[in-house]
Amino acid sequence: MADKCCGTNNEMKTMEDQNSCCSSQKSVNGIAVTATNSSCCSSTDNDGIPGPMDCCNNEVEKTSNNGPSVTEAEKIEYRIYGMDCPSCALTIEKGLNRLNDIQEAKVNYNTAKLQIIGSNALSLDRVENEIQKLGFSAEPLIEKSNIRTYDVLGMDCSSCAKSIENHLHTVPAVNSVTVNFSTGKMKVEHENSVDDIISEVAKIGFKASPIRKSSDTRDTTNNNQGYGLIAFSGILIALGFIGSYSGVSAFITTILYSIAIVVSGYKPVRSAYYAVKSGSLDMNVLMSAAVIGAALIGEWFEGATVVWLFALGNALQTRSIEQTRSSIRNLMDLAPSEAWVLIGSDMVKKPVEEVSVGQIIVIKPGDRIPLDGEIIEGETSVDQAPITGESIPVDKSAGDSVYAGTINESGSIEVKVTRLVEDTSLSKIIHLVEEAQEQKAPTQAFVDKFASIYTPIVFLLALAVIVLPPLFGFGTWGEWFYKGLALLVVACPCALVISTPVAIVSAIGNAAKNGVLIKGGTFLEKAGAIDAIAFDKTGTLTEGKPKVSDIITLTTSEDELISLAFTLENHSTHPIAKAIVEYAEDSGVQAKSGKSFKNIVGKGVQAIINGEFHYAGNIKLFEEMNVPIHHVRTQVEHLQTQGKTVVMIGTEHEIMGIISVADTIRSTTVKALHGLKQVGVNQLVMLTGDNEGTAKVISKESSINRYFAELLPEDKVDAIHQLQKEGHEVAMVGDGINDAPALATADLGIAMGGAGTDTAMETADIVLMADNLEKLPHTVKLSRKALTIIKQNIWFSLIVKFIALTLIFPGWLTLWMAVLSDTGAALIVILNSLRLLRE
Repeated sequence: MADKCCGTNNEMKTMEDQNSCCSSQKSVNGIAVTATNSSCCSSTDNDGIPGPMDCCNNEVEKTSNNGPSVTEAEKIEYRIYGMDCPSCALTIEKGLNRLNDIQEAKVNYNTAKLQIIGSNALSLDRVENEIQKLGFSAEPLIEKSNIRTYDVLGMDCSSCAKSIENHLHTVPAVNSVTVNFSTGKMKVEHENSVDDIISEVAKIGFKASPIRKSSDTRDTTNNNQGYGLIAFSGILIALGFIGSYSGVSAFITTILYSIAIVVSGYKPVRSAYYAVKSGSLDMNVLMSAAVIGAALIGEWFEGATVVWLFALGNALQTRSIEQTRSSIRNLMDLAPSEAWVLIGSDMVKKPVEEVSVGQIIVIKPGDRIPLDGEIIEGETSVDQAPITGESIPVDKSAGDSVYAGTINESGSIEVKVTRLVEDTSLSKIIHLVEEAQEQKAPTQAFVDKFASIYTPIVFLLALAVIVLPPLFGFGTWGEWFYKGLALLVVACPCALVISTPVAIVSAIGNAAKNGVLIKGGTFLEKAGAIDAIAFDKTGTLTEGKPKVSDIITLTTSEDELISLAFTLENHSTHPIAKAIVEYAEDSGVQAKSGKSFKNIVGKGVQAIINGEFHYAGNIKLFEEMNVPIHHVRTQVEHLQTQGKTVVMIGTEHEIMGIISVADTIRSTTVKALHGLKQVGVNQLVMLTGDNEGTAKVISKESSINRYFAELLPEDKVDAIHQLQKEGHEVAMVGDGINDAPALATADLGIAMGGAGTDTAMETADIVLMADNLEKLPHTVKLSRKALTIIKQNIWFSLIVKFIALTLIFPGWLTLWMAVLSDTGAALIVILNSLRLLRE
């Protein structure tokens, strides 16, 4: 393609000199990336010969050495190196946003990622050079086209995931593979077909199905085909057991038991073969060795019972674990797969993947909203609970934003789409939650490491029990062989290994359904340990929107004073002016006719009304005009001590009245803070840039324990440090970019109002999707409950193992009891963890 564009084809007469159209190639992670310049593109040359348009496709092309070429959209991601604070991220954003070919550049300091949306002519080299000029380095993040994601059914502990990884690593066509037990997902970079991968996974006893990226759909068919075989095997064992007490020959009962062993044991033995071949020592290996050993010493009933209990336990465990995984998959069903698109005067139903930004969609009453957008016609109330967890529908009208997955309660609305299906808030929530589930919590990492040491040690101990005692004359070979087999079964750490991840996945799923994003097990555990929470004031504890609180008239009526204030402030964009204008409009007061409007910086505004200059401003403005204010000074100071901002209305000769404006506390704040104290967070701290008087009033009204006033953003960091030095585990709750340093410094960063806010979703450890603190007590309570359940699971698993071990040597632990202790304990651990879904 590049050769044609550069004119190597002699028939393309004028193209040799068009070097600007030539493609610049580079290699990124093993992929050749061609950035084309579309500035020279045209459909045909003057002579009618096809021109540069043949190769300048207004696209950035990726060509994999191992696969077909694919087309990359205009959105490119980079990994940034060298940032050491959030201000570095802002520097890069400002530097790149100056470039003509870049529409938008966003840098996430926490993840060190840069996302660029630019024109097709954008050069990767140019971006990297610009970043280098700013003192940083960048690497494009372009995913290889031969990486596929699969769902895997049948895993019931992390050792299963490890066995799959080890086996696929032996396949030459597989370059890399990662399997996550918690989410049941597998990512494989492979050069063979999807069917080959599915076949290889099936060899070791699991079922894999590809996830189609376009709609992220999955094959979630229940893995029920094994229940019939388990039932058949159980019937054979029952017949054999009854026959042994009914005069049936031992040969017949042995045949029944052996058939039961083959039926129930075929899958685990096959899985064990491939696990051993790939160097894994998982539960299938241990169980298969125990069953085969039992058959060799003539314990056919024991062997059949062991493998049947094992198969039944696995089936029940798999079914229970799938419930936790489906808690997130259910989120994907929230948004409809089709949308009614308004084309001219007609409505056409289209798949959401085919709807582009800027198109108009129609949502009827009772329907779910398919895509993020902005209402351009109609009024309604929207149930946002699926996204934000808010219990009360929110009124919406023209200009308001709506989110995919929420429910249109009443009126029909027309919505202009603002985000593609893969970029909606719901899609980001699902992506972030699945990423969170794939991360190991500290407790889980410790347990996995413990299990990896425990299993081989007990396996070797079992071999020693089988060989050493009879070798030195302590009992018979058969007696110690049986005890060794029981020890092999006890060596399986399944209950212990799943004690943490199932609880964490359940808790994260519960939180997501209630409008809280917890970005991993690490942060879930931290939230449970928090004993102090610091809050930004404006926009977090308070509305962040000032409202009129007091009106004091001196020389005129209240309506006249409001009318004058309305007239003066209507031309100002200051938040306080907007609050006065909004109050006047809500009161039904009309503005007067004014002219010569002028903003007096830092002091107020002026205008000529009824032929006379009128002013609205602070006390300093009227002092400078020598207007008598001694009679109102006490009232002004009193209002200011209450944390209110005072606006004085008057002329050059007199003060006509006073209007005070205050940032009001959110209706949910007091309830949320009370709820936090009930769950044991007793140190509630407010951080604000306001004066001491305002901070004192707000803290008193909201039941805050202590406050730090008159803070700059860097001072908030010092306040967090002070709390940490006092021995507190500190969480910081904020809603603005100015809170980013404090959020990063705290032990746990919590952002508010994540719905539709990319910055909040990306920077904080926990995101409250609703723009209030209502769900914060639930989050802390859920985290503490999760920690409690994890501890219960771990101790229960260890105690059961310890009891089983102590019963082996007196000869009291039979093989079937050993299996029951293992699979039974695993089931109890899973069911205990599932309680978190209903918390």
